Amino acid sequence: MREFARPARAGRSLRHHDTPDTDEAFERLTRMAEGPEREALRQEVITAWMPMAERLATRFRNRGEDDDDLRQVAALGLVKAVDRYDPGRGTAFASFAVPTVVGEIKRHFRDHLWSLHVPRRVQELRNRVRRARVELSQGVDARSPSVREVAAHTGLTEEEVLLGLEAIDSFSTLSLDAELPGSDGYALKDTIGAGDGAMDLVVDRESAKPCLRQLPDRERDILYLRFFRGMTQSQIARNMGISQMHVSRLLSRTCTRLRTQILADA
Repeated sequence: MREFARPARAGRSLRHHDTPDTDEAFERLTRMAEGPEREALRQEVITAWMPMAERLATRFRNRGEDDDDLRQVAALGLVKAVDRYDPGRGTAFASFAVPTVVGEIKRHFRDHLWSLHVPRRVQELRNRVRRARVELSQGVDARSPSVREVAAHTGLTEEEVLLGLEAIDSFSTLSLDAELPGSDGYALKDTIGAGDGAMDLVVDRESAKPCLRQLPDRERDILYLRFFRGMTQSQIARNMGISQMHVSRLLSRTCTRLRTQILADA
């Protein structure tokens, strides 16, 4: 494999040891046709610039992503930079590659590491607000800055600062099984109410009310004892002094009448 020369330290724009001199290789790539020889040279250029990509990846360490995954994303950005670079534009490859690699890493964070989907503009607000809070909290009193102070420091409106503060909590979510502080085992899911099955009956009951008011007292009492008191037909019969068969007929006739009337009204 070809060893590319490292640039001299004297150049002001060449500030790192991992910026090889590949100008000639890029010129050759633009002239070469697709094939094994061109692919071999392309791979050599990518390999030569890989230390630069890995250095850029280290800037984003300790942000919730595995180091190996960061290096892979940076390598992908480098490959894109090599394939898209046009030496004829007169721009040094490093000047083109660095924003390409960094942009790929930031895109990875934006698309894969946020627990909630947050628009890019809101993510940028979140980053500006977070940096401002860190800078302002390093003062003498070391207190948390107010929304107004952050707005003045960043040039944002107070509404934008509040939006950025809300986005700070969207980067990661809290498990419903997480124990609440000082709750002695009380989890977040325990604070969430359950569905009330009786709510499904509200409409039916409201629809039946006018019809129930029109029933004779005995039929209305039988329905109440059966469906609200949970009494059996035999218990109702003893309570009202009639036969169980008579109670059964009254229940069947009354329910049919109510159903027909309610459907007709609907």
